[in-house]
Amino acid sequence: MTRSYLHINSVDFEVGYLYNLLLIVGESPLFYCSDRKLHSPIRNFELLDLSRTREIIERVVYSEGMELVDVELKGGPNRRILRIYIDKPTGVTHQDCELISDQVGSLLDIENLILGSYVLEVSSPGLTRKLTKESDYQRYVGRLVKIQTRDQIQGRRNFRGTLRGLEDDQVVVELEGPQSVRIPLHSITKSNLDFDF
Repeated sequence: MTRSYLHINSVDFEVGYLYNLLLIVGESPLFYCSDRKLHSPIRNFELLDLSRTREIIERVVYSEGMELVDVELKGGPNRRILRIYIDKPTGVTHQDCELISDQVGSLLDIENLILGSYVLEVSSPGLTRKLTKESDYQRYVGRLVKIQTRDQIQGRRNFRGTLRGLEDDQVVVELEGPQSVRIPLHSITKSNLDFDF
């Protein structure tokens, strides 16, 4: 197993190199990447048990006093990437990302949940953090958000405005105008914090 460390302030990165670019708008996510190779025969390139994998990741992240924001599995059989987004009130450091990567990677290898090689990335959620839980819609009241929906609401599927909270399983967003829209949680396909330049 080979490891690569990244501590960068740019979304664009290449494993093995260090970028420390200053952005006018602020910091982008921190990353820690690890190339992991398992030596078991490969018969199936899928994640065997996504819920079990998430369970392991949650247990490690919460035991270290951090919050699990999201877990993603991307790529095909030859280049799969397991991305873990973590957060904490004081902000995520490179050391936090490294700690979670080491612990989660070792447990996933022991459990043999992912066959073959994969890259494990642990990152802070950055300025455009995903909103994935109901509690996120209360926690970030007053912040600018971008939301995409499965179904059309008031004749559209894309919304950008100030988050006003969650009421009866509907996200309330104040749009420009001012006017408000109520977006059912089950209709949301993508939801992120946003910011003005």
